[in-house]
This record gives sequence, structure tokens and C-alpha cells, in this order.
Amino acid sequence: MKITLKLILFISLIGLVQSCFVTKDYERPSDQINPIKFRTDQLEKDSISMSSLSWREMFKDSILQNHIEEALENNQDIRIAIQQIMVANSFYKQGKAGFYPTIDLNGTYNYQELSPNSQFGSFFTSIDQYELNTSLSWEADIWGKIKSTERAFLATYMQSKAAHKAVKTDLISRIATGYFQLLVLDEQLKITERTLKSRIESHETTKALKASGRLTSVAVNQTEAQVYEVEALLLDIKNEIKLLENTLSILKGKSPQTFKRGLLSEQELFQDLTTGVASDLLENRPDVIAAEYQLINAFELTNVARSRFYPSITLTATTGFQSLDASNFISTNSLFLNLLGGITQPVFNRRQIKTEYEVAESEKEQAVLNLERTLLIASQEVSDALLNYENAESRKRIKSKEYKAYQRALRDSRELLNNGLANYLEVLNAQENALNRELEVIQIEFDRLSAVVELYRSLGGGWQ
Repeated sequence: MKITLKLILFISLIGLVQSCFVTKDYERPSDQINPIKFRTDQLEKDSISMSSLSWREMFKDSILQNHIEEALENNQDIRIAIQQIMVANSFYKQGKAGFYPTIDLNGTYNYQELSPNSQFGSFFTSIDQYELNTSLSWEADIWGKIKSTERAFLATYMQSKAAHKAVKTDLISRIATGYFQLLVLDEQLKITERTLKSRIESHETTKALKASGRLTSVAVNQTEAQVYEVEALLLDIKNEIKLLENTLSILKGKSPQTFKRGLLSEQELFQDLTTGVASDLLENRPDVIAAEYQLINAFELTNVARSRFYPSITLTATTGFQSLDASNFISTNSLFLNLLGGITQPVFNRRQIKTEYEVAESEKEQAVLNLERTLLIASQEVSDALLNYENAESRKRIKSKEYKAYQRALRDSRELLNNGLANYLEVLNAQENALNRELEVIQIEFDRLSAVVELYRSLGGGWQ
């Protein structure tokens, strides 16, 4: 009873002292993180931010949706990120258990041969001792060290979840961009095959005109060279398609294979290009979220390092059975209890605690700078995507007009050639320009689509 009262008084004293100190609470460093601005003058103010859309809402093509779904299930980077979440969760559970005491069950048998000249050697020749005990050890979280450790582990766990979202967002972006690139290459392949057929027909025409004396061998050689040029271009496009299919297959966690796809003309994206409020990046973009959780982790570890300057109070207790005779081992007379309360104040430890605190403070400042840098990069990527989209829209309008002008020039040059008012070199030049502009218009369409995908990714869309 007397021991129980002392124990209660000791624990009450611990609680009283604990209330005298509270660790610092994390606050977002708004002074270092200035409001982010996107470099564009063409944003809608009352529309839904793209970052709030799920990837199924963003990408309407059912074939693309299936590819993304398979990639999210099988991609190795995604699966690695999930395992990292599980590791961080285990450490978080360990941090939560820091408030509980450690309890060990120990069983020992000790046999000792005594020297006749020893203290007890004249009484015993040997001693057998049996012991079975339970020991308990508990540290009072007076300065918030255990609580801060738990928060640090929680921040690491949340950081791993944000990292998983970042991998997911990046993977969706790469699959979508690669898919659109394939559609563009398919269109360029069709254009090139159609052009090759036309070039072969032109070459046959020039040979007939040369035979009739209306053209020289120069025109024949020129049209022949143009046939070879398109054949080489056709090989390059086919090879690029296969290489891209291989890359996309690996992203899906599969061996290289043919990549099923639709048509470029069928693509429909959510294109209400609004970014929302600039500060939304703090809430939506996974890498920014991860960077802030890294800061929280560093902040809490600074609390832990600071608490080591203060004394630690521990309570240990051991109870069980102890006997020199196995036959009397389990008996009330064999019971024992040892209770110890202690306080330890660091005095001199070769500067270890101070060094740990200085390192923790430095790592916290690094985490602040990393968060600031991550936000700056995020704002740049958003601005770049918007500018690229606006540029692609303008260039597509201009290049479409240019292509139509070259088509008219090709038609007129052929008519003049038929009437003997132009040479065949003019026709060849018009053909070359028309082909290049048509391929360029298709490529600009890809630039426009990829800019939308990049804006979606840079705003943190895709993990919802």
C-alpha cells in the first residue's frame, strides 16, 4: 500500500511537470512563401480548376482510359511507391506506440560453483537460482519528445502518400502525352503514304513528258529524288511509332508490344483552361504537398532535438518469482518486486546533443528552401504550359492558312505547267512546301494537346 501511494505521487509529479512545457506547433512559413503568380492574361475567373478533375473526366477516350488504368495497376514505380507508404506507415505506428511502456518477460537459470575460499564457499559448494520476471520501463514525455517523434513519423507517412500521388500524376501525364504522340504519328504516316503515292505518279508523269520532249532529265531526276526522300521519311515515322509503343508498354509494366489506339480527330479534352487560385498548388500539387510534409518532419525533429537538453524521467519496475529451489519456485514466498524512478540530466556528452540540435535546425531551413523552390518550379511549369498552349493555338491558325496557301500554289503551278507557262521545278517546290506544312500542322496539334496535359499535371491533377 505504501509503495502504491509513492508510485501514484511520483506519476502525479510527472504529470505536473509535463504541463509546464509544450513543444512548438508547426505553422506554415508564409513569410518565406510568397503568393504565386501565373504568367498569363487569358484565364477564366469563374470556371472550375482543371486540378479538381479526375483523369477520367479529363480524358474522354475510352481506349486511353484503359491504358491509364492498366498503368496505374502494373507500373513498377507505382508499386514501389505503395511499398514506401507501407514502410512509412509502420514507422508511424511505432511512433504512436512511443507513449506506452516496454514490457519484457525474462526467464533465467543460474548455476554457480563457489570457491571454498570465497565469501560463501564455507557454506555452499554450489548455488542454483531460478528466476521468472516481468520488467516494465516507461519514460515520461515531459518535454514533448515522444509526441514530436510521433508527429515526425506521421509527416513522413503523409509525405510518402503525397509522393505516391506525384508518381501517379506523372505516370498519367506520360501515358496521355505518349498516346497523343502516337495518334499524331499515325496521321503523319497516312499523309506520308499518300504523298509517296503521289510522288510515284509524278515521277511516272515526268518520264512520259521527257519521252515526248516536253521535259528534260533534270525534272525526271528531281521527281525520283523526291520519291526516295518520302520513302526515307516513311521509314523514320514507322520506326518512331514502334519505339514509342515500346516506351508506353514499359510504362504499363508490360513487355514491348503493339499499343491499341483511336484517331486523332476523335480526341476530346476538357479544355476550360483555368488554373484556379494560385495558392491551390499548396493543396493540389503532390510534390508541393510532399515538400511541406518534409518541412513538418524536419520541424518536429527540431522539437525532439531541443527536448534532449532537458532531463528525462523514467520509471522501471520488475516483478516475478525468484528461488534457489525449483520445488518452491512458484510460491508466494518466491515473489519479489523492484520499483525504480529516475531522473537524468545531460551534463557533458562531448557536444553530441548540441550538434544534433544544430543539424536539426539546419535541416529544417533546408526543408523551407526546398518547399519554396518546389513552389517556384510549380509556378513556372504552370506558366510554361499555359504559354505553350496559347502559342500552339495561334501557330495552328497561322500554319493552317500557310498550308492552304501552298495547296493553292501547287494547284496553280500544275495548271501553269500543263499550259507550258511554268517549269516542273516550280511544281516540285510547291509539292515539298505543301507536304512540310501539312506535317507541321499535325505536329502543332500534338503541341496543343500535350500543353493541356502538361497544364493538368502541373496543377496537380490526376491523382484524384
